[in-house]
Amino acid sequence: MSKVYICFDIYSMSTAYYIVMIDLHTHSLLSDGVLLPTELVQRANHAGYRAMAITDHVDRSNIDFAVPRLVKALDELKDHTPVKAIPGAEITHIPPALVGMLVEKARELGARIVIVHGETVAEPVIAGTNRAAIESGADILSHPGLISMEDAVLARERGVALEITARKGHSLSNGHVAKVAMAAGATMIINTDAHAPEDLISRERAVIILKSAGIPEENIETIFANSQNLVDKVGRD
Repeated sequence: MSKVYICFDIYSMSTAYYIVMIDLHTHSLLSDGVLLPTELVQRANHAGYRAMAITDHVDRSNIDFAVPRLVKALDELKDHTPVKAIPGAEITHIPPALVGMLVEKARELGARIVIVHGETVAEPVIAGTNRAAIESGADILSHPGLISMEDAVLARERGVALEITARKGHSLSNGHVAKVAMAAGATMIINTDAHAPEDLISRERAVIILKSAGIPEENIETIFANSQNLVDKVGRD
């Protein structure tokens, strides 16, 4: 049985039961994950997820292949799982000048949540990618590494969420991202960047990761709410 929390629903003004985890950055075997989209959703369901996005890595070579297939698979699945599974895309290792074009293309193909692979300290991402992602209007800038205060302020102004990540390597800069985001007033969310079933995490594990990044306990519920707000926005669009 999936674990649930009882909480107050600010939208309906009534008590509601929520499955405890939302994860808006995962990968299937349509890029470098190990599971079919359908199995990834079922694994997330078993782990107690309320909602998730499958955001496979794309560039110009595979965006026409991966995104429409995710859209079709998750549309067929929606009446057969309690998990809200959202088709998305992660624009990955793209020259900054081309990021905006591919964000737009992903949306045209049906991606409901578009992530840009940020300037993680674990990979040689091209300098300027963080700024290009924010200017493009992506939904999430994933693992933005040593993001500047200027870019974090712009993310706040543009409504782009900055990611705190559970992913090994990328998580090395979580403390810096949290510190700069809090100083800038930027929106933060927590994701796993899951590539395999063992990468999925519980809400309790997410809380530990957020605290380890230096985020005060009183701010943690806001970060979970930020993910819910993005899910709700996708539902309204």
